[in-house]
Amino acid sequence: MRRPWTEGAPRFVALGDSLTEGVGDPVGDGAWRGWAALLAAGLTEGSAGPGEGPAGRGGLADGPDGLADRPDGPSEGSAGPGEGPAGLPQGHARFTNLAVSGAQTRDVLERQLPAGLALRPDLVSVVIGVNDTLRCTFDIQAVAARLDQVYGAFTEQGAVLLTACLPDPGTMLGLPGALAHPLARRQRAVNTVVHALSDRYGAVHLHACEGDWITDRALWSADRLHPGERGHRQLALRFHALLEEHGLATGPAPSPEPEFPVPTRSASLWWLATAGTGWVARRCTDLLPQLLTLAADELRHRARGTSARLDLRASAAVSAALAALSVAEQPDAA
Repeated sequence: MRRPWTEGAPRFVALGDSLTEGVGDPVGDGAWRGWAALLAAGLTEGSAGPGEGPAGRGGLADGPDGLADRPDGPSEGSAGPGEGPAGLPQGHARFTNLAVSGAQTRDVLERQLPAGLALRPDLVSVVIGVNDTLRCTFDIQAVAARLDQVYGAFTEQGAVLLTACLPDPGTMLGLPGALAHPLARRQRAVNTVVHALSDRYGAVHLHACEGDWITDRALWSADRLHPGERGHRQLALRFHALLEEHGLATGPAPSPEPEFPVPTRSASLWWLATAGTGWVARRCTDLLPQLLTLAADELRHRARGTSARLDLRASAAVSAALAALSVAEQPDAA
C-alpha cells in the first residue's frame, strides 16, 4: 500500500449516503459534519484540532437522492490553492464530501464516481449499501458489480480505499423478527461482498457491523439508523487507528468527546417526528409491500422449521454474485 501524502497536501474524497454525509452530527444552519470530516482533520500533523472538521464540513440536512441536485455542490474542505482546510498551510488534508442522503450503489457508480475520479484523491472512502437493502429492487449481484467497478476505478487511479461493513437496519430499528430477518440477510449479503472486494482491492476496511457500539444508545441519534455525534466520532477514531497502523494518518486522532451538547429528549423526539420519520418513510415506501411478503415467507418457514433454507438461499446468491465478478475478470470471458 502506497503512502500518498509524503509530499504536499493529501486529497481525501468521501463517497456514500447519509452516514458519510454526516446525518446525526449537526453543526448548525441545517448542515452536517460526520465521521469523514472528523477523520480528515487528523490525517496529517498540525491539522485542525480535535473536535474540528475541515471547512465546509457538512452537506444538506436531508439532501435529494443525487449529487447534481445539491444547490451548493459537494462539501469541500479545501481553502484554495496552496491551502488546506480552513485556510491552513500546505500539507493539510484537502477534503471533499460527495456523499448524498439516500444514495444507493447505483448513485455512487453513476454520479459520485465520476466526480470523485476527477479530483484524483489520495484517499477515498466508499461506504454504501444500506439504502439498497431498503428497496424492493434489491439485487446483490447488481450491488456487487457496482461496488467492484467503483473500487476498481479508484485503486487503478492509485487511491487508498476505505470501506466499512455496517449493521442491518432492521436490528437498529428494533423491528419484529419476521420483518428484521429479511433485512438482516440483505445487509449480511452486502457486508460479505464488501469484505470480499475490500480484500481483493487491498482496502483499509472497518468492521463496523458488530460490537458494543451498535447497542450503546448514547452513540446513536433518535432515529436509531444514524450515529449521533459520539457515534460519528467513534467511526472516525476507528478509521484513524486503522490508517495509523498503515502509516497513513499522522495527525491527532479525533476526540471521542462531543463538541456540542447532547440533544435533549424532547429535541430528539421532535426531530424524529418532523424529519426522521420522513427520512425512513421515503427510503422504505417502495419496500413495504415486498417486506410484508418476505415476512410472511419468514413465518411460514419458521412454522415448518425450514428457516435455514432462507439463509442458504441468500448465501448462494452472494456466492453467485462474487463468482460472476470472477468470470468477468477472465480475459477470454464471453
